[in-house]
Amino acid sequence: MSTRNLLVELFVEELPPKVLRKLGESFSGVLADSLQGSGLLAAGAAVTTFASPRRLAAHIENVSAKAADKQVAQKLMPATVGLDANGQASPALLKKLQALGEDESAVARLRKEHDGKADILFLDVTQAGASLQEGLQKALDETLAKLPIPKVMTYQINDGWQSVNFVRPAHGLVALHGAEVVAVTTLGLTAGNSTQGHRFEAKNPVVTFSSADSYAQQLADEGAVIASFDARRAEIVRQLQAAAAAQNLKPIDDDALLDEVTALVERPNVLLGQFEQEFLAVPQECLILTMKANQKYFPLLDAQGKLTNKFLIVSNINPADASKVIGGNERVVRPRLADAKFFFDQDRKKTLDSRLPGLAKVVYHNKLGSQGERNERVVAIASAIAQQIGGDGFVAKVAQAARLSKVDLLTDMVGEFPELQGIMGRYYAQHEGLADDVAYAIEDHYRPRFAGDDLPRSQVGVVVALADKLETLVGLFSIGEKPTGDKDPFALRRQALGILRMLMETDLPLAFDQLIAQALSIFNANGNGEVAEAIQTFCFDRLAVNLRDQGASAQEVDAVLSLSPAQLSEVPRRLAAVQAFASLPEAPALAAANKRVSNILKKVEGEVKAEVKPELLQEAAEQALHQALAASKPKADQLFEAGDYAASLQTLAALKAPVDTFFDQVMVNAEDPALKANRLGLLATLHQAMNRVADLSKLAS
Repeated sequence: MSTRNLLVELFVEELPPKVLRKLGESFSGVLADSLQGSGLLAAGAAVTTFASPRRLAAHIENVSAKAADKQVAQKLMPATVGLDANGQASPALLKKLQALGEDESAVARLRKEHDGKADILFLDVTQAGASLQEGLQKALDETLAKLPIPKVMTYQINDGWQSVNFVRPAHGLVALHGAEVVAVTTLGLTAGNSTQGHRFEAKNPVVTFSSADSYAQQLADEGAVIASFDARRAEIVRQLQAAAAAQNLKPIDDDALLDEVTALVERPNVLLGQFEQEFLAVPQECLILTMKANQKYFPLLDAQGKLTNKFLIVSNINPADASKVIGGNERVVRPRLADAKFFFDQDRKKTLDSRLPGLAKVVYHNKLGSQGERNERVVAIASAIAQQIGGDGFVAKVAQAARLSKVDLLTDMVGEFPELQGIMGRYYAQHEGLADDVAYAIEDHYRPRFAGDDLPRSQVGVVVALADKLETLVGLFSIGEKPTGDKDPFALRRQALGILRMLMETDLPLAFDQLIAQALSIFNANGNGEVAEAIQTFCFDRLAVNLRDQGASAQEVDAVLSLSPAQLSEVPRRLAAVQAFASLPEAPALAAANKRVSNILKKVEGEVKAEVKPELLQEAAEQALHQALAASKPKADQLFEAGDYAASLQTLAALKAPVDTFFDQVMVNAEDPALKANRLGLLATLHQAMNRVADLSKLAS
C-alpha cells in the first residue's frame, strides 16, 4: 500500500514558554503512537517535532492512506447459549450475528474454543482497516487529551455559542498527507493547508503549503519562522556566541534560560545592550539574577568570569535600525538594576547581628517554632560538632557562622530574590569585616543543594551545613513528618544525601549515629531511640540507592552497609575492597561458608566468644583451620587497622581450603559440650576475622 508523509500543525496564541518543549514532544509523540496503533504507520518511522511560541506541529514519514484489513476472532457467547441440542442457532446467536452484519449463513463458519470452563463460540471476521481520516481524527483527539498542559483555559469558538478547553485559544489547523488535505477537526477548527507566519516579519501573512514536506522551508522563507525548537535554539546559541566574541566576552551559561528564550521567539535576532558601570558595585549575582529572571537577558562575562556592563537581548524582530529596540531594553533594565542597588545599599545599613531578633517573628513550623528557635538549635548542634574536631577558635567561628546563617532571610534583597539566600549573607558578612571562612560558611551552609553540587569550601562551612541539615532531618522526623512514597514536601531525601556526602567525602572524624543522637538530645524528643533508628534506616536506604546508581551491586552495598559503619568516610573504601574481593575465585565459597557460620552462631543461645583452646582441637581439619587463622588473621587485622581494606580481605582468601575441609570433616555440634563450645569459638573467630570490613555472607547467592 502506498504511503506519503504527513504534516499536522495546530496554530495557537502564545504558548507557556517553560513547557513549550514538552508540549511539542508530547504532540508529535502521541500523534505518531496513535497512528501506529491504528495500523497507519510502521514502527520506527521518522518523526520530526516542531514547536514555536504559536504552533505545535509534527512531520511523520510514510503514513498510509488506509490501514490494511485484518482478521479478527470475534468472541460471541457460550456454545450452550448459542446452539440448541441439535446444533441449531438460538435466537440469541442470530441476534448477535445480525448486530455484526452477518446472517444465518455465518453459523457454518463458527468455531468452538474451550476457555477452561466451557466451550465458547467464535467467528473469524475481516475487519476493514481504518482510513487516514478516521485514524488521524482519533490520533488528534488522543494527542490533545494527553498534552501535559499546566493549566487549561476555556474560550468560545467562532460560532459564538460553544466553548472548548485548551492551553491557549487555537486559530488554525493544518493536516496534509502529501499535498492532500485530511478532513479532520478539533477545537472548532477544520483542517486546511495554510497557517500564519511571523506577526511582523513574514513576507506573506498567510503561508499556504504545497505539501507536507515543504512545511519547514516555506514557513522559514515566507513566514519568517524557524519552526523547529532545536534549530531555533541552535541559532540563538550561534548568535549569542558570535555577538559575545565580537566583544571578547562570553555569555552566561544557562540552559533553562536558553530554553525559555527559545520558546519566546519565532525568529531570533541577538542584539547588544549595556548599562551604567556604577551598577557593577552591586554583587554580580544580584544583577545576573534580575537580568535573567525579569528580562530574559544573557549577561556577558569577561575571561575571569566577572560580570561586565554589557548584555545580550534575544529579540523577536529584525528591524533595519535596531537602536530603538536596544534603547528600549536598556531603559527597561535600568530600573531593575537601580532596585537591586537600592536593596543592597539599604541592607548594609543594618548589621547581621542587629537583625537576629527578627527571626523570632518568622514561623518555621507550627510544631517546631520560629526561625529564631530553629536558629538556636542549629547553633547548638554546630557547636557540639565543632568541639569534636577543633579548638576554641574553630568552635567560635562555627557558632558565629551558624548564628548568622539565616539572618539574610530578613534582608530586602533576599525578600525580592529568595534565590540569593546565603549568597547575600556572605556579602553582608564580608562588608562587616567578618572572617572569610565565617562569611563563606554562611553562603555554603545550603550546600550541597542538589546531586553533584559542590560541598562547602571550608570545615567551618561543612560543620554549619551538617548542623543545618541535621536539624531539619531530626526535627521533622521527631514530629512524624517523614517522606511517604513519592511525596517529600520538605526535601528530606536531599537533606539526607547532603549529610551523607559531607561525611563520606570530607574524612571528618564524626560518627553518624552520634551526630543523630546529639541532634536529638537538643530537641529533647520523646522516643529518641525509635526516631534515631528511623533516621539511620532512612539515610542508609538513600545511601544504598546512591551507591547502586554508581555501579555497585545490591549484594556488595548490603555487605558494607549491614555493619552500619559509624565512619561513613570509610564506606567508599570498604565498598571498593568488597568489589575487589568479590572478583577473587575463592570469594563465592568463602561467602557461602561465612553465611553458614552466621546461621550456626545465630542458633546458639547466649554469646559465643571468639576464643579457642588449642588442646581441645582433636580433628586434623579443625587444627588446620586454627593454624590458618593464626597465620592469616593477625596480618588481616594489621591491614584493617592501617585502612588497607582490600588487602585485608584478600589475605583471607587463603582460608578457603581449610574452611572447606573443616565443614566436610568436622561435626560442630559434638556430643561433648567442651568440644562443641571450642568449635563454636573457632567459628566465632573465623566469623570475626571475615566480617570486619563487611558482612561477606551478603555476597552469597
